[in-house]
Amino acid sequence: MVEILKAILLGIVQGITEWLPVSSTGHMILVDEFIKLNFSSTFVSTFLVVIQFGSILAVLTIFFKKLNPFDSSKTKLQKNETINLWLKVIVAVIPSGIIGLLFEDTIDQLFFNPTTVAIALIVYGIIMIFIENKNKRPKFNNFSQVTYKLALGIGLFQCLALIPGTSRSGSTIIGAVILGTSRYVAAEFSFFLAIPTMLGASALKLLKAGFAFSGFEWLVLGTGSVVAFAVSVFAIKFLMDYIKKHDFKIFGYYRIVLGVIVLSYFWLLK
Repeated sequence: MVEILKAILLGIVQGITEWLPVSSTGHMILVDEFIKLNFSSTFVSTFLVVIQFGSILAVLTIFFKKLNPFDSSKTKLQKNETINLWLKVIVAVIPSGIIGLLFEDTIDQLFFNPTTVAIALIVYGIIMIFIENKNKRPKFNNFSQVTYKLALGIGLFQCLALIPGTSRSGSTIIGAVILGTSRYVAAEFSFFLAIPTMLGASALKLLKAGFAFSGFEWLVLGTGSVVAFAVSVFAIKFLMDYIKKHDFKIFGYYRIVLGVIVLSYFWLLK
């Protein structure tokens, strides 16, 4: 029962932090220090990746109509636009997909540690504040204006998220804004880009683990995923409403504070 409660808490943290540009990894590292799952390291590492599947289902649920090219209520033009949307997402995911497949283990060995996560939190928090202070007028205010070249550029920024603590949503949102999109378009594209990225990461992790989990471990994994789904629905809707009237500076300040907390905890208290 205790492990189920831990899975619920981790699902809540995942669901909130996956979509906000604050780094789910940074939060997971802190939470894991206080509520460690009592399972093998293989299962725990798989759990922390695969519960993202619940978050992906939230995106598919909220944006189902927009992402469905077979919706009978859409005109032929709208269906073609939806297909083009998916093609742009695929183009954008290629760079991080290639680098992730080739260097995933090396990146984890070199950078998956509290110091790297804390530095990434602080550095990208500062960058986020700096970009918002420049306050440039966006060139692309509609998703239909996103070209394949722009999609590829955003995908290249997503490669930065391979470094733990950077934040996948943070890197893609910052990258999209730098390249000229509005905050709303940047956030929306970041959500869509997460679908193949996180599905691929979850599938790869399960394949490496060999699906060799006990019934109770599958229950814990399922619980975390369901909670991540439910919380993600609220987190996504919150962010999309928030950025209609506000900028991302608050998340930049939050990242800096969290980065300092992580550094202080692991350097001074451990």
